[in-house]
Amino acid sequence: MVEAAVFVILPLCMAMAAFCDFISMKIPNRVSVILAASFFAIAPFSGMDLATFGWSLVAAMSVFAGCFALFALNVMGGGDAKILSAAALWYGFNIDLVALLGFTGVYGGFLALIVLMVRANQNVLLLAPLPIPMHFFKDRAGIPYGVAIGAAAFSTYPDTAIFTEALARLH
Repeated sequence: MVEAAVFVILPLCMAMAAFCDFISMKIPNRVSVILAASFFAIAPFSGMDLATFGWSLVAAMSVFAGCFALFALNVMGGGDAKILSAAALWYGFNIDLVALLGFTGVYGGFLALIVLMVRANQNVLLLAPLPIPMHFFKDRAGIPYGVAIGAAAFSTYPDTAIFTEALARLH
């Protein structure tokens, strides 16, 4: 049962965050709360030792501090900061977290280029029968970075310690 939760909860929450951010430029608080609360519920039963649990808390607090600074500088949205911090709990304070943050930056760069191309070609795209949310056409609307965070999580989560240990327990 714990293994199934490990395999499902983070990917489902990240997919929900990416979808909501893409559609409305908002990540509901409940997604971040569910992601964080489920980690606290699952971690004791996943075989995680107390030191690793503590380092996961350090990872989340460190990511939150960095994201809060970016939020204060109006570079990152609050929902993005919360979902990335909650995801950091699942990754821990190790190279897996570095991979998540690195891939988030790379995917975020590609996403920014796509949004800029959409905005540069808005006259053509507004006439096309494509279901593109209108916020993509507003210059000051920002970028739905939750999409990049979700893509990074899907790219890196199968390599995390919590995932690989859950997979090993199935055999």
